[in-house]
Amino acid sequence: MTHRILILVLSLLAAPVLADRDDHDRARHALEAGEILPLSAILEAATQVRPGRVIEIDLERDDGRWVYELELVSPEGHLYEMEIDAASGAVLDVEREEDDD
Repeated sequence: MTHRILILVLSLLAAPVLADRDDHDRARHALEAGEILPLSAILEAATQVRPGRVIEIDLERDDGRWVYELELVSPEGHLYEMEIDAASGAVLDVEREEDDD
């Protein structure tokens, strides 16, 4: 798990920020085709709703539309999952993950 987080943190330092190579390729093609917004717009939409540090991003097709799934840590240390419509930047869902304690 620590190795995965390290890789993810390092990938957050580069643009575009994506969890793996497949996501990167899919996102690049979708962006070039005008199907999704730039990742900077998605991250801005996310922080407007729930400020925090993004630790994971995935790009998925869901019911025929592109959706970014983000995990972020709030300034208070809480973990959240967020879904954002990749074409419009609309936040579709935000859920706080429960502590395992």
